[in-house]
Amino acid sequence: MPKMKSHKGARKRFKITGSGKVKRMRAFKSHILTKKSSKRKRRLRQGTIIKTPGETRNIKRLLQA
Repeated sequence: MPKMKSHKGARKRFKITGSGKVKRMRAFKSHILTKKSSKRKRRLRQGTIIKTPGETRNIKRLLQA
């Protein structure tokens, strides 16, 4: 049986933390930034943890290889 391959799109977007949580970056930070407030842009810079257990399970399945 061939090796399992990790999902390349998911691999670029998500990271697994040391404690096993899934980390992601926020969307809406690429263009049309003039109308967004500085506070909003600052918040978009920081990553966040995915809290939904189902989503976390699906992403981990995509990343295992």
